[in-house]
Amino acid sequence: MSVATTKTKFKSDFLNIISERGLLNQCSNLEGLDAQLAKGCQSGYCGFDPTARSLHIGNLVPVMLMYWFQQCGHKPYTLVGQATSMIGDPSFKDKSRPMLSVDDIAGNVRNIQQCYSQFLNYTKTAGHNNAQMLNNADWIMKLNYMEFLRDFGPYFTVNRMLSFDSVKLRLDREQPLTFLEFNYMIIQGYDFYHLYRENGIVLQMGGSDQWGNMINGVDLIHKKLGKEAFVLTVPLLTTSSGQKMGKSEGNAVWIDRELYESQKYWQYWRNVEDADVGRFLRIFTALPMDEIVRLEQLQGAEINEAKKILADEATKICRGAEDALAARLTAEKTFEQGGVGDDLPTLYIPIDRLAATFTMFDAFLETGLVASKGEMRRLVQGNGARVNDQVIGNADDLLTTRDLMDDVNGSGGCYIKLSSGKKNHRLVKLKI
Repeated sequence: MSVATTKTKFKSDFLNIISERGLLNQCSNLEGLDAQLAKGCQSGYCGFDPTARSLHIGNLVPVMLMYWFQQCGHKPYTLVGQATSMIGDPSFKDKSRPMLSVDDIAGNVRNIQQCYSQFLNYTKTAGHNNAQMLNNADWIMKLNYMEFLRDFGPYFTVNRMLSFDSVKLRLDREQPLTFLEFNYMIIQGYDFYHLYRENGIVLQMGGSDQWGNMINGVDLIHKKLGKEAFVLTVPLLTTSSGQKMGKSEGNAVWIDRELYESQKYWQYWRNVEDADVGRFLRIFTALPMDEIVRLEQLQGAEINEAKKILADEATKICRGAEDALAARLTAEKTFEQGGVGDDLPTLYIPIDRLAATFTMFDAFLETGLVASKGEMRRLVQGNGARVNDQVIGNADDLLTTRDLMDDVNGSGGCYIKLSSGKKNHRLVKLKI
């Protein structure tokens, strides 16, 4: 399958597209990769360790690389690092990654595999380049440690490993770097070697913070097999104000809808900074470039229409067209028409709670609008807590059946609307 592109800087459609969309950061040999891709269908992979239940939008940047890789007729392999997650990656972290239990890792593997499938076509209907799912536990856990050291240890030097920024930064800060983390580099290099030999995979894709780990695989393939393989990285995702997007930053936007509702996901993109609209349209949507260029030139109030399109398209590619439409309709009804959207997160409670001890704090806590009494207190003090669009002054006040509103806008039944600021809303309804 060929994908049209407006520029022809490279021979391959794939490199032209990702370059134009701001997805190209580093490559081990860009000219060589371009020539390889121009020969026809190639195989490439991207991997994540299952250290959380879900991928987040920081992970989504290399996943979009895989999306375009498949759209351009190449075969993507997605790797879940069940084995490597038992060790921990040293990349630019201040300390070693917390160890997870084997059961937690196995559960995360299943969830992350589902995240991948929202962006790539794994079915045979995709043709010769249908995506394939891999798990490095299938080969890593079978290795004999002493044989592995003898066969592959000579190809890795401590000198080389100490030269990587991820290691140097940790040592410069005089922070511990464990032997386990050194092993991680070797294992990830072996992953690429194994996949090159067994699956003919010539390209590894990932975030720029993985450069050192990824280049180890290229070196190993060259030294042990005398062949050339390639690595390609995307830039780390930050907002225009410089804020990194990732789960370690405490502001993760999760791909899994159970962890991050579709309406909230849509609203996240609707609320991005004006300066990020064009860049995020390029990275997180499949809109044609000429449409993106038109949208990013909008100014003033018109930029809000571009943000809605960003929210529509980013939600559609991640959650599907049905979720995207429902989220937009809910947002319009809630924010623009003064009503209550059908898709707002809802807490259902028995009627006897409204006649007893159900406080405003209970409602905000149980709907996820606040996480603690301290957060609720600050919200109330800042006049950011509202019930049925009215500012509240005391979080200990009770909610009763008198607070139930009849919905004349069609969401169905009676409700109590809770708001944290202007953009976060929840409903409380009676359990029938």
